[in-house]
Amino acid sequence: MITRTASARYEGFGKEGKGHVSTQSGVLADQPYGFHTRFENEPGTNPEELIAAAHAACFTMALSFALAREGLTVGTLETSARVTLDKEGDGFKVSHSDLSLVATVPGIDAERFAAVAADAKANCPISKLLNAEISLEHQLRS
Repeated sequence: MITRTASARYEGFGKEGKGHVSTQSGVLADQPYGFHTRFENEPGTNPEELIAAAHAACFTMALSFALAREGLTVGTLETSARVTLDKEGDGFKVSHSDLSLVATVPGIDAERFAAVAADAKANCPISKLLNAEISLEHQLRS
């Protein structure tokens, strides 16, 4: 069992509040976030951006291991994720995480690759965590 940690601190409230987020590894250390970084694109991060990074990384690693189980050893996977935050009632909901993959994987046919990629999308731990629609668009290069 593996446990990872992160923390957030928020000073002030509402639109004028300011937050900072940190991760156990130190990759994020007191990175600013708040209303303005989330809804107005000011410098800093936001939860949806962090979820997108986590989902892209998790899916790509899951696919890499799945392709290794297929006996493949050479290739490149490049994934981007687009997480959508929608208004829901008085609040908000992450409604979609759209993965876009460009893969260079010699030695696998398109049909088998699509099946392996779909399984990785469905079964990576972050996909299982999200209560959102998840799509996958992929492009296979040989």
